[in-house]
Amino acid sequence: MTQTDIRRKNRAMLLMVVTAVMWSIGGIFIKLISWNPFMIAGVRSGISGSIMALYMLATRTKFKLNRYSLLAGIGLACSATLFTIANKLTTAANAIVLQYTAPIFILILSAIFFKQKMQKQDVLVVAITMIGMVLFFLDQLSPGNMLGNVFGIFAGVFLAQMFVMVGRGGDDDSTRMSGILIAHILTLLIGLPIGIPLTTEVAGIEILYVIILGVFQLGIPYVLYGIASRDCSPLACSLIGMLEPLLNPVWVAIFIGETPGPFALVGAVIIIGTVTWWCVRNR
Repeated sequence: MTQTDIRRKNRAMLLMVVTAVMWSIGGIFIKLISWNPFMIAGVRSGISGSIMALYMLATRTKFKLNRYSLLAGIGLACSATLFTIANKLTTAANAIVLQYTAPIFILILSAIFFKQKMQKQDVLVVAITMIGMVLFFLDQLSPGNMLGNVFGIFAGVFLAQMFVMVGRGGDDDSTRMSGILIAHILTLLIGLPIGIPLTTEVAGIEILYVIILGVFQLGIPYVLYGIASRDCSPLACSLIGMLEPLLNPVWVAIFIGETPGPFALVGAVIIIGTVTWWCVRNR
């Protein structure tokens, strides 16, 4: 690997870190908005989709509809919607930890559908990371609303689909960005017709919150993600993205008062250490 390739890969990993930090504000603002989750997901995607469309116009990135962009879009739309629903039905911690079972499903989907051989070190890293996540949320992970937990798991499955399809799309920016734009369009078209009749009240502060979600939690981060995924593998994107569930409970603790316990702190050390080691090893 040349020095140029190393610099590109390092930059991609840094962009993924920034992306994950911005993603992490989702849980707290979803909790603060009283709207139906379909309404939240639809409006948020309408705003973030507009940002993605403007970015594609500014960079002259062509909209491309193919199997990779379509399947990536469907995966991301389902994941975003299911995650929003899960946040309303169960705890934010439950929703985020279950969504981030995605690395496991990335390996499973790649092996089943693309006959990709599982490397021992990748399996080990994912296994250790998942153990760390379980520890991180052990103090808060309770049966809760089982339906919400199921939605959280399926959010992880569809998130894995998105990561895999973006990776399979190769170095084609048009396919990658089009997939994200398709996701926003689908979420908007599905979310608003369902959510509007089920949302009885809209407060001014909630409009501000959903704008923050659309611009800073999805819009800008997905532009950064689309750029980063050029040089960051699907598994790497997913593992670095695990900074989101680390930071998500921090914002919840600040604004709602939930605080992590000793198991969570041990889990944080395991996750950060494992992801850092994996990234350095794969320079």
